[in-house]
Amino acid sequence: MTTPETTQSHTDEKPSIEHIAERRDESRSGHRQIPPARTWRDGRTVLAVLAALLVASATTAGVLGWRIHRDGATDRAAAAALAAGQQYAVVLTSIDASHIDRDFAAIDAGATGAFKQMYAQSAVQLQPLLVQARSVSKGRVLSASVQSASRERVVLMMFVDAEVTNATTTGPRVDRSRILMTMDDVDGRWLASEVEIL
Repeated sequence: MTTPETTQSHTDEKPSIEHIAERRDESRSGHRQIPPARTWRDGRTVLAVLAALLVASATTAGVLGWRIHRDGATDRAAAAALAAGQQYAVVLTSIDASHIDRDFAAIDAGATGAFKQMYAQSAVQLQPLLVQARSVSKGRVLSASVQSASRERVVLMMFVDAEVTNATTTGPRVDRSRILMTMDDVDGRWLASEVEIL
């Protein structure tokens, strides 16, 4: 027969010292089992993060590769336009009245767009004046730099000296010019579309 005193003693029974020690050992050892469902979720989370990092790395590498390719193409365009522009500046400022038709043809061949049309119109009036004055001009590029560049258009700044002689002067004079020239890629050739003397 169970007495109230017996029931109370079972209810208020405290864990034994051995039981408390076992719990402490279990806590210190760290061997508590993680439920399988949680482990699977953690594994999927890690895989998802790794996949995202791989995608981000691949995207970054692709963007960097495209930028390097783009910048390389622009650099090559700038170098080609700079070389062509310097040659054309010499052509533009080197005219000899004794073979003016050949010189004007060379200027026309190196031009495009609005500048080609403008020069063709002014050449009609300029040519007889140069022949009459027996003018000779020899151009020389002192320095040149790229102001802006893309794969299709490059803007150049050049400092040019032109030594000019004609029938009205006793000796040569030097004309110094600062030329802003826009070069366009036309079917693989760099041609002057705008020329401004500053």
